[in-house]
Parts: sequence; C-alpha cells; structure tokens
Amino acid sequence: MHRIVLTLLTTGLAFSLNAQAATCTAQADEKKLAGAARTSFLQKCEREHGSAAGAAAVCQKQADDKKLAGAARNSFMQKCERDHAATPASNAAAACEKQADDKKLAGAARNSFVTRCQKDATGG
Repeated sequence: MHRIVLTLLTTGLAFSLNAQAATCTAQADEKKLAGAARTSFLQKCEREHGSAAGAAAVCQKQADDKKLAGAARNSFMQKCERDHAATPASNAAAACEKQADDKKLAGAARNSFVTRCQKDATGG
C-alpha cells in the first residue's frame, strides 16, 4: 500500500515538474525571448518554481531510505524541506558577502551592494 502511494506521489511530482517547465517555456514564448535572455529567464523561472518540488523529492527519498513512517517521517520531512529552502538564501548571502569583500566595499555601499546582490540571486 505504501509503495502505491509513494509511486502516485512520485508520478504526480514528475508531472508537476514537467508542467512547470512547460509553463516557463510558454512564458518565454509569450515574451518572445531568444538567446541569452531566454536562457536566463528559463533558469530563473525553473529555479523559483522548481526548488520547492525538488526539495520535496530529495526529502522523500531520504525519508524512504531511512524507512521513516508516521510522526517521525512528518517531522523529518518538515525539517528537511525547511533546511533545503534556507540553503539557496544562505549560499546567496555568503556569495554576496564574498563579492563585497573582493570589491573592498564598506559601510552603506557594502550594505546596498549585498542587499541588491541577494535579491538578484534569490529572484526577490
């Protein structure tokens, strides 16, 4: 029974990811994007819309590998998805701080640069 449910969830997740990719492609077509602009748009769109689904799939696989069930599985899934959601922002913050160090920025200029850099990196 668990395998049937897992198979259905996995199949639904795959269809969801494919539908999202198609949606991003459709949006790029509507905007008549081509070349580097299209590639950049598609990457950003798929990163924004696909990251939560990708994290859920990774977490489900890890929970399955650990043979978790019930409350333990739910707790693990919540923590895992929360950790995966925080990772891109954390990586962006570290990368932006490093860029600010490399440019030897300080004070308001540094704060402004880091804030803008993080917004650009996370799509916010």
